[in-house]
Amino acid sequence: MAKFVFGLNMSLDGYIDHQAFAPGRALFRHFIEQVREAAGMVYGRRMYEVMRYWDDDTHEWDADEREYAMAWRSKPKWVVSHSLSSVGPNATLVADGVEAAMRKLKADLAGDIDVAGPGLAQSLGDLGLIDEYRLYLHPVVLGHGKPFFAGPRPPLRLVASDEVDKNVIRLTYVTA
Repeated sequence: MAKFVFGLNMSLDGYIDHQAFAPGRALFRHFIEQVREAAGMVYGRRMYEVMRYWDDDTHEWDADEREYAMAWRSKPKWVVSHSLSSVGPNATLVADGVEAAMRKLKADLAGDIDVAGPGLAQSLGDLGLIDEYRLYLHPVVLGHGKPFFAGPRPPLRLVASDEVDKNVIRLTYVTA
């Protein structure tokens, strides 16, 4: 059975914004390995549209970015959206029957399935489908933006904390 993991970079005050702060080299290498090891990814529409960047070969990438793009492209993706009519390569659109589709993914696959997008994570969490939360805490205060948690969560229990890059701590939680 697969494990659904919601993890994103986060400011000290709880916001996510991929344009306000970026991972350093060590954290980016960490994410490359994480993608390589993942059984797949589940995206909400907005996060999928952000991540489609890695499908575009017109960028001038360094070696690590090319490596990430190749790892990302190789993984199956499921995109939960009612507004998209199609998705890119190696991706499956899930427009209806989201709960049944996600439960089937968990039952049929093994390993970690990365969940991306706070709204989607909230919905899947409400269904009891998120197994683990990984907060990559950056020493930045944004003061506004999209929060990591899109709504209340049941009590969580800290199971690990690691320094994964200079000044970035990963906090790993499961439901209590």
